[in-house]
Amino acid sequence: MKKSFALALLLLFSVFAAGCDCFADDEEGGDDTLYIYSWGDYLDEDVIAQFEEETGITVVLDEFDTNESMYPRVKEGATSYDLICPSDYMIQKMEQNGLLQPLDWSKLPNTVAYLGKDYLQQAETYDPGNKYSVPYCWGTVGIMYNTTMVDEPVDSWAILFDPKYKDSILMQDSARDAIMIPLCMMGVSMNTKDEAALTKARDMLIAQKPLVQAYGVDDIRDKLAGGEAALGVIFSGEAINLMEANPDLAFCPAPKEGTNLWMDGWVIPKNAQHVENAHMFIDFLSRPEIAAKNFEALGYSTPNTGVQALVEEDMDEDELAIAFPPPEVYLGQETYQYLGEAMDKLYTKLWLQVKVE
Repeated sequence: MKKSFALALLLLFSVFAAGCDCFADDEEGGDDTLYIYSWGDYLDEDVIAQFEEETGITVVLDEFDTNESMYPRVKEGATSYDLICPSDYMIQKMEQNGLLQPLDWSKLPNTVAYLGKDYLQQAETYDPGNKYSVPYCWGTVGIMYNTTMVDEPVDSWAILFDPKYKDSILMQDSARDAIMIPLCMMGVSMNTKDEAALTKARDMLIAQKPLVQAYGVDDIRDKLAGGEAALGVIFSGEAINLMEANPDLAFCPAPKEGTNLWMDGWVIPKNAQHVENAHMFIDFLSRPEIAAKNFEALGYSTPNTGVQALVEEDMDEDELAIAFPPPEVYLGQETYQYLGEAMDKLYTKLWLQVKVE
């Protein structure tokens, strides 16, 4: 009889819970919560604290290290995030797979006022109509070099294939970023689906491999800062901090053959529970003084047009040229596109062939 009574109570509770959403907010942290999923070290801690103090909203931050590790977690829906910061091609992939909801731009007055039109136009290459994303950080893939080891102009990807720099070249351990380089040298789009061109790019990287000291990610920064290599492929946002760490370093943000212009942006997933809070946070980040705080903490270029005037007094000419380059440096550069699952697998397969050759 006790078992039957307990079962009856359980059924009654289940019916009550199903017909009432009063438990949902407890599970998701309440209406005064915001769940964010972003790159590591991509938000200044003081900025988060200020948002919490101003709004009374508690920010719960999870971090990822690659777009590819982030995607399955969001797709599986194990955690209901309110705001995510993927890269360009991943935003496109998430939208195509129904994982995003449209933004309400009427709730983003600061964003509308201070987001540069050039960047919105660039973002349309992966988010037509700027329907799902707000650009947050951007940059190029370029060449950092040590001026005590390199005594010639650095303006071309070809220098990474020069035998005189054998064992002193650092390459990104990334299929798209590595294969992009020979594709640009061949005058082929970095978003190509041409298998013959991709195979040739792979062969060029295999031929280059004896010259390469290491393929890496974060360790490239450490090696360049420590003077352990002459040349390294890095993202422009890393250049300023590296040049401060080692005055012998200089940076070429856009080799003459072309390069990738990457953009990371804020998106609201389809299953977000705190959509209003997500819009509030995006617009908070778009206030020039807040965007300036983030820029000074991160070093990555910002599409916010109000930032340069707030920070330029503390920057030298080289740093300004990297952080706020003239439009001719970045306009016309390609942004990665999502090419579909089959092409993702092909790029990955070709890159693995380079590494195991």
